[in-house]
Amino acid sequence: MENFAIMEPFNLTFFIVTALFALILIGGTLVMRKKSDRAKRIVIASAAIVTLIGFIVYKYFLSLDAAYDKMTVVTTGGFNWWGELPLHLCNINMLLIPVAVLLNLQLLMSFCFFVGSICAALAIIMPGLGFDHYSIFLPRMLGYFGTHFMVVIMAIAIVSFGLYRPKFKDLLKTCGVITLITFCVFLIDLLLIYTGLYPNANYFYAMRPIGNPLLELFHGWIPLPFLYLIPCLLILVPYMALVTTGFWLVDKKNERSKSHE
Repeated sequence: MENFAIMEPFNLTFFIVTALFALILIGGTLVMRKKSDRAKRIVIASAAIVTLIGFIVYKYFLSLDAAYDKMTVVTTGGFNWWGELPLHLCNINMLLIPVAVLLNLQLLMSFCFFVGSICAALAIIMPGLGFDHYSIFLPRMLGYFGTHFMVVIMAIAIVSFGLYRPKFKDLLKTCGVITLITFCVFLIDLLLIYTGLYPNANYFYAMRPIGNPLLELFHGWIPLPFLYLIPCLLILVPYMALVTTGFWLVDKKNERSKSHE
């Protein structure tokens, strides 16, 4: 039973947990599909608030986790509350999703859908130090995977609930939003470093890649903080365009079907 609970990418436990969260998304979409937009916004915003509360509880237990503190001494100096603020990319989406849906901000919903879904999914597939090959019932594992799976669900729900539909005209502006948010977080990194509050600040990996092979490659091309992240758009833009093309093809098919009725 103990080995069964071990969570690592693409093992049995991973697929079971993924299936459970997928059922939540599918079930929620089916239940909410005929509800008003106001109800849909409230449901997504409420889910984000619950996720934020869970995130805070998770970080509290992480602060008590001596094994995690020992593991991260070399890379980040160990547990530090300044290093656990909700300023990583997935956490930013957790905070922005309720703002985007409640205020009906289309570009922000575009950002949350595209970036929140893929980045949280990547964090699940490639978990950080201390979150791979441990029991899913460890508080830090429950917190890490629970938070990231919920971000994926909420990001996709923005579209599956019908609050936003990807459009080609939004892609360039969405890239601008991504760049602006990343730059703002980079400034927070600089503030934490130069005030001495947290010398290892590296939210959004804006300062250094910390062993990420892809970011290491980009850092080799552009060995400058923040600027070395710009090539990430070479991956994100085609992904956004591909997803948007899929929605465009579906819309065109529906239009043809209606014209033949």
